[in-house]
Amino acid sequence: MLLTPHLLFAWLDGLWDGIFSTQGIMILLLMGYAGAMWLFLSSAPKVYTVMVSDLEHARQFYEQELGLAIADVPLHYYYNYEQTLGVASMDPLYVPSALSYSSPKRPSPSDGLWYQLKKNTQLHVISGASKGERNRQRHVCFDRECLELLLLRIQRRQLRYKMRSDRPLNFLVKDYDGTVIEMAEISARP
Repeated sequence: MLLTPHLLFAWLDGLWDGIFSTQGIMILLLMGYAGAMWLFLSSAPKVYTVMVSDLEHARQFYEQELGLAIADVPLHYYYNYEQTLGVASMDPLYVPSALSYSSPKRPSPSDGLWYQLKKNTQLHVISGASKGERNRQRHVCFDRECLELLLLRIQRRQLRYKMRSDRPLNFLVKDYDGTVIEMAEISARP
């Protein structure tokens, strides 16, 4: 079938009218929004969280012993932070007092310490872990991959460590001051 200039012009005119109709503009806006969200979320760093028994001791360990660079809080932690915790949809009666809306201090995304673990991977260190046996410093994490990256860093920095178990990953590391730190993977499975 041959397209004559008249048919081609009519087809382009119909396409033009469709694109710049209300529905066409809405589709273009939605496509633009989807593209922007994809770019934003795909460039966001992966974040691992480690819960520690002493935040100040952890600061010294991660900065001095492991030499991790301090990182900025990722933007996606500023937006909808409460929704990621699942707090916004919960009844305040069931929310622990530390997260309750009536509490004077609500958690903020900048609470804790932020470090650059790899190029697009960050480590968020927060307090809340209990002391380990023999009153050891304790660092716990739900992500095995995070602890494997930390173990690699410990090996590269030639810190003394001792493997306690492989599944779940659990090892002891001794910092330069001689303090023993237990690094433990916490399994979500019973």
